[in-house]
Amino acid sequence: MSHAEVTQIKRIRRVKRHINGVLLLNKPYGITSNRALQIAKRLFSAAKVGHTGTLDPMATGLLPICFGEATKFSSVLLNADKTYQATLKLGYISTTGDAEGEISQIKVVNLNDKVLITKKIEQVFKGLLGKVMQLPPMYSALKHQGKPLYSYAREGVDIRRKPREITIYDLKVVSYIGEELVIDVRCGTGTYVRTLAEDIGKALGCGGAYLTALCRSSIGNFDLTKAQDLASLEDMKMEERDGNLYPVDSILNDYPTIELDRMAAVYLMQGRRISNYSAAIEYPEGEVVRLYNHKKCFLGIGEVLGEGSIVPKRLMINN
Repeated sequence: MSHAEVTQIKRIRRVKRHINGVLLLNKPYGITSNRALQIAKRLFSAAKVGHTGTLDPMATGLLPICFGEATKFSSVLLNADKTYQATLKLGYISTTGDAEGEISQIKVVNLNDKVLITKKIEQVFKGLLGKVMQLPPMYSALKHQGKPLYSYAREGVDIRRKPREITIYDLKVVSYIGEELVIDVRCGTGTYVRTLAEDIGKALGCGGAYLTALCRSSIGNFDLTKAQDLASLEDMKMEERDGNLYPVDSILNDYPTIELDRMAAVYLMQGRRISNYSAAIEYPEGEVVRLYNHKKCFLGIGEVLGEGSIVPKRLMINN
């Protein structure tokens, strides 16, 4: 094979595909979310890609990855409610809140009556539900002066943080054996399950707790049972991989829809305001809606203003 042919093959391999959609990835243990994203980007030869909220390397589970135009709407998933299954070790604390830190035993936990302890756990859970204030941990990606907090923590520097309001919608006991408590957590955005684990351990009188495992099982309307793992994707042909992509508008299933006629769709895609549109009158001012053309092709999202007006917010290209 000539040098020119080798160069041509390398050039073809470097060509990136402009694909749109959402991949539900089951992130494996031990790699960062960014590493998982880069592998997915390579597998799909994608030109543009982004994820929707990081998982720690020790965490597994649902990591939606947005390709192409889907990246415009990824903030919806960043702010969506999430569900986790967390495994806590009671009576211990960790410098990082999880199994990767320095572990210290605080108290011997030896509760044998599972019925009584389960009732006690459920009582504690009731006190943790709703809107609560939570102090972000030092081992987190929150920025201080442009630098993530975990960088300061590794240098032994403690940065003063302000508690933030979070929402815990539901806490359920999955199992309790000895020192190990497995729970399901349904929570709002910004919740640190590591901090929640510590709070649960203290509230139970165990002195603290840390996470030995964490799996994200849902984000918004997306569920882990529909996700693919990297090994399975590696074994697929490109066409089969593409078949696992969800459409861009699947991110927005909770938003109401408006179908536009031909002329209104043209105005919208030109970035113009649509006035006195009858289908928009039923929605309150400020409502964000999904917009489709007369062929039911997704165009993007808009905001309803007074008297049936719609202004574009984020639009697809080439529709």
